[in-house]
Amino acid sequence: MERHEFGVAVRQLRESTPPATVGLPVGRRRVQGLRREELGELAGMSADYVRRLEQGRSHPSAGVVHAIARALRVGRAEYERLCALAGYAAADGRVPDEIGPGAMRLLERFTDTPMFVSDAAMNLVAVNTAFLALGHWELTGDPWQWNVAWRTFCDPFRGFRQSAAEATDHEAVLVARLRSAVLRYPADASLAGLVDEMRSRSGLFDTLWREPRPVTAYESSAAFVHPDGGVVTLVGSLVTIPGDDLAALMLTAAPRSADAARLAEIVDDAGEPAVVRVGQPGPG
Repeated sequence: MERHEFGVAVRQLRESTPPATVGLPVGRRRVQGLRREELGELAGMSADYVRRLEQGRSHPSAGVVHAIARALRVGRAEYERLCALAGYAAADGRVPDEIGPGAMRLLERFTDTPMFVSDAAMNLVAVNTAFLALGHWELTGDPWQWNVAWRTFCDPFRGFRQSAAEATDHEAVLVARLRSAVLRYPADASLAGLVDEMRSRSGLFDTLWREPRPVTAYESSAAFVHPDGGVVTLVGSLVTIPGDDLAALMLTAAPRSADAARLAEIVDDAGEPAVVRVGQPGPG
């Protein structure tokens, strides 16, 4: 049964993969997606072996699963699904930090909305210029200076203010996401080091790690103090991007409010919209 399900998954992925996305010419085609010969060439195996896999007549090794996933350029979620169907654990167990096309489209299309994309460990991967224009994310030189959870519990921003109730919601989400990441990526040494250091540095984080609060909302509001002294209140809404195991945080103001007008001024002063890749996954 497992062989059959793995084969079906491979065939579906092959047939739904546009040739251009894996560097192949489109041209005139009789079939949708990739041919077996093309997948075999990309993955380093024969077309006949691909056929036997898809028909459930061969069981792949872990290396074959990895080669097929790499050849089809699937996201982390699909890679883990293929591994599970073949009876293997994911190969490296590390938090993925590659920004995929879906996340890039969000950043590129919502140019007036401050936004960042973070990985499962909450390291920022990319931001747009509207987010940088808020001016609150000052850099400290710390190894985890681009990590949302670290900055919240261990190195708070001077230009970021929340009420006690909003902070409670925000903290619950951060702890829940980190706990989930540790369960999914147990071999990630950088993630384990981050959690250990946070538990050592922050009594609040250590308490919440041992006795987590329930997550009641995946959004919260905060006042951002701009370097010019002005304040704008925005609501942060979390949007998951499951294929790449990333998340986007979008910051918006109430429609037709003074905050919306102020945000528009800040973004306009930031100049030409752009996407900026930032962050690092911990020490080194």
